[in-house]
Amino acid sequence: MPLKPLSVRAVFVNGNDIRVGWRAALFVGMNVILTMATRPALGSLIVLSQSEPNPPQPALIRETCAVLVVFMATWVMARIERRSVFSYGFADIGKLPKFVSGAACGFLGLSLLIGVMWESGSLVFEGFSVTGATAWKYGVAWAVMFTLVGIAEESQLRGYLQYTLSKGIGFWWSAVLLSIVFALLHAGIGGESLLGLLADGALGMVFCLSLWYTKSLFWAIGFHSGWDWAESFFYGAPDSGMLIQGHLLMTHPAGNPLWSGGTTGPEGSLFQLPLPLLMAI
Repeated sequence: MPLKPLSVRAVFVNGNDIRVGWRAALFVGMNVILTMATRPALGSLIVLSQSEPNPPQPALIRETCAVLVVFMATWVMARIERRSVFSYGFADIGKLPKFVSGAACGFLGLSLLIGVMWESGSLVFEGFSVTGATAWKYGVAWAVMFTLVGIAEESQLRGYLQYTLSKGIGFWWSAVLLSIVFALLHAGIGGESLLGLLADGALGMVFCLSLWYTKSLFWAIGFHSGWDWAESFFYGAPDSGMLIQGHLLMTHPAGNPLWSGGTTGPEGSLFQLPLPLLMAI
C-alpha cells in the first residue's frame, strides 16, 4: 500500500493543535527575542561582576524584566492554546504554604551544607558584615530579588516547557532534559565549576519531583529562593563565584577547593552531592 505524502501542514500540526516540538520552540524563541529586545534598555544592569559584590537595585530590575519576559511568552502560548496563563504550574490552591515550606527546605538544606563544611574546616566564619536596620534593608531586598529569580527560572523551564514537552516525550524524560538545560544555563556564569553544574542539574530534578507530587511550581520557587537567599545573603558565601552587597555574615572557604567549593561557593563542594537525594526524600 503506497504511503501518503507528508503535507507541509502535517509537519507543523497534529490534528488541530500545533505539534509539541514547535510549541516548545516557539516559546523558547519568544523568550530569546524578548530578552534580546530588553537588553539595550537594561544596558549595564545585565552585567554581573565576578570581582566586586553585586548591589541589589540592578539585580531587582534585571530579574523583574526576566519575570515579565517569561510571563509574556507564556501568555502568548496560553492564548494560542486557549488556556489560562496560570495553567502551567500556577493554578493551585495552597500557594503560600507550598512556597513557605519550599523556602524553609531551601534555607535548611543550604544551612546543613554550611554546617558540614564548617565542622570539617572547609568554611570559616568571620562575623557579621552588616547589622541592625541595614541588615533588615538588605535582607528584604535580596529576599524579593531571589524570589523573582525563582519565579523566572522555574517558569522558564518547569512551567510551560515542562508541561508541553511532557505531552510529547513524557514527564520524566522532559525533567531530565530540562534539568540538563538548567545546569548548562549556569555554565555561562564565569565562576561556576563542574561540581556546581552537577549540583544545579540534580536540584533541577528535585524541583521536577516537587512538581510531580504537588502539581505546582510554588514549592520549587520557594526552595530556589530560600537556598539562594541563605547562600548569598545570610551566610555571605559565593553563589557560582558571585558575591552580593550587604550580606549578613562573612565567610570564606578554607583548604582543598574540592571540599570548600573554592571561589565557586558551597555548591562547588563535594559535600553537596548527597544533598539533592536528601531533599528528594
